[in-house]
Amino acid sequence: MNDLFGASPSQRGKPVPVKAKATARAGTPGEADYTAASIEVLEGLEPVRRRPGMFIGGTDANALHHLFAEVIDNAMDEAVAGHATFIEVSLEETGFLSVLDNGRGMPVDPHPKFPKKSALEVIMTMLHAGGKFDSGAYETSGGLHGVGVSVVNALSEELEVEVARGQTLYRQSFARGRPTSALATVGKAPNRRGTKVRFLPDPKIFGEKARFDPARVFKMARSKAYLFGGVEIRWRCAPSLLGEAAKVPAEAVFHFPGGLKDYLAADIEGEALVADQVFTGRVEKTGKHGSVEWAIAWLAGADGFVHSYCNTIPTPDGGTHEAGLRTALLRALKDHAERIGQAKRANALTTDDVMAGCAALISIFIREPEFQGQNKGRLQTAEAARLVDGALRDAFDHWLAAAPSQAARLLDWSIERAEERVRRRMEKDVARKSAVRKLRLPGKLADCTNSSAQGSELFIVEGDSAGGSAKQARDRASQAVLPLRGKILNVASATRDKLAQNQQLGDLMQALGAGSGAQYRSQDLRYDKIIIMTDADVDGAHIASLLITFFYRQTPQLIQEGHLYLAVPPLYRLTQGAKSVYARDDAHKDQLLRSGFTGRGQIEVSRFKGLGEMPTRDLRETTMDPAKRTLLRVAVVEGDSASTAETVERLMGSKPEARFAFIQERAPKAVELLDV
Repeated sequence: MNDLFGASPSQRGKPVPVKAKATARAGTPGEADYTAASIEVLEGLEPVRRRPGMFIGGTDANALHHLFAEVIDNAMDEAVAGHATFIEVSLEETGFLSVLDNGRGMPVDPHPKFPKKSALEVIMTMLHAGGKFDSGAYETSGGLHGVGVSVVNALSEELEVEVARGQTLYRQSFARGRPTSALATVGKAPNRRGTKVRFLPDPKIFGEKARFDPARVFKMARSKAYLFGGVEIRWRCAPSLLGEAAKVPAEAVFHFPGGLKDYLAADIEGEALVADQVFTGRVEKTGKHGSVEWAIAWLAGADGFVHSYCNTIPTPDGGTHEAGLRTALLRALKDHAERIGQAKRANALTTDDVMAGCAALISIFIREPEFQGQNKGRLQTAEAARLVDGALRDAFDHWLAAAPSQAARLLDWSIERAEERVRRRMEKDVARKSAVRKLRLPGKLADCTNSSAQGSELFIVEGDSAGGSAKQARDRASQAVLPLRGKILNVASATRDKLAQNQQLGDLMQALGAGSGAQYRSQDLRYDKIIIMTDADVDGAHIASLLITFFYRQTPQLIQEGHLYLAVPPLYRLTQGAKSVYARDDAHKDQLLRSGFTGRGQIEVSRFKGLGEMPTRDLRETTMDPAKRTLLRVAVVEGDSASTAETVERLMGSKPEARFAFIQERAPKAVELLDV
């Protein structure tokens, strides 16, 4: 008998022959066919054409416009290095795009390593060839891999380079990465210097319909002028490409000595700001690393943004320089709060709170930056974070100290964002109960079992006694009860700190689960009806007024959507024999006494001291049973929102003199209740 491993006792310890059968997949070469000849070697720029996504991220519109970015980045490197003062960008009707600068011009002499080729041809036809590897050629530059313009050449149907050096003009043509002419001396050019690259993207790579978008190229060219105030960029575009309704001009000149300050002003024109002053600055040559320039504002009514650049290269995915910006702003604002005695309020601030609504532009110039991928979407140089942090933090400290009122508005605004964040985090934990977990709801809330907001009701009652009665009288399937302790905070006159620290209001918002203010989410409201149920007396009316004010100020949409109601509990019960009726108030009681009873028996009048003293049966029948109760829906009169807001502020706001004036105006209409 064989054992578990398939060998008989006599075979144990001896090698067992194993027969293996391998089946080659259809269409693949067998072992005999897989030889050294199967190994393909791609030379020159052929890898770029075979796998363009490895070099420019794909073949879509973004990749197409990346070709322009690579060419203009080379021209910008000449300008930043101080060798060029202007750049010309021309988009032709034929689809050709050209970039010309008045820099030093590409070298045209024979290359020492490839003496049969000019340096220009080496640059255009070989990967990893360029002047950016040697720090002596460019102190800072956007191109570091030596693949930029050669990739453009590889992916162009036609490309032509003109170089003006030593008062002589040279020209060479290429097609799909290969030279179609030798470097030729065109003639004398006494009044010209620099490089011109003119190219047409290859339709075999980008598609037959692929064309440069004039608006996009225009915006990219203009942004370069903002990033370096020492360069002038001239724009030309064939009018036939623009269309009749185009906002892009056929010709324009960009020159922005103000740099990022001008850039930000154009981006946020017309927006309301938290602080009127824009925080701008530039730190030149910080040690061996380079320079930092920034322009920052906080938008009061719009989403913020951060646009970052390294050596004029846009970094849409951020990176270490953006991390340094965030850290510097947060630490400086917290330091300022500590100096003015507001450290406790600012303790919870995070970078997200400070950056919410922040419109920031930051540009750095450093030597040998490290990017993620050839597209350079994200900066990875670790030293950039320390460079930006050090440059911005001191400058922001001085800016805050020099403008106390601006600093106070910004600090208050950031703290409001922090409080909203904390509130959202708390509210996120509040959702409908599920079968697998019990949610963290306020301890005194007696929730209903209904799993849907539709048909569910929340009764807000005053005190534990009334809460106990309401819990016994409710329909557990659809009615929830939340008792509150006495009179809640008047939100119309309370400070933001008191509002944030009030436990009762926190419990109420947690029970509702829909947030407040700008963060209110109607789809997350846990109940269809919110019913304020207070005693039918002056104190009850005051509590109801405070609650209505709270909902009006914090969740106005809840009122607009018709979710807020007032219960109408009775003040009296009138009984004659087996007949009982309920009266809302004294006037209603008198009316019932006159006309509601016809028998001769004695009428017993009982006054309810409060909901807590009302028998469960009475409370259910008069106030909580949907079939018998009366509810008053709270609404703002249509077209009268301004008057409503003024009245709420006058009666419930922080100015007691306004309430006093209101009483004086209506004193003649008051009914005298006591005889003196």
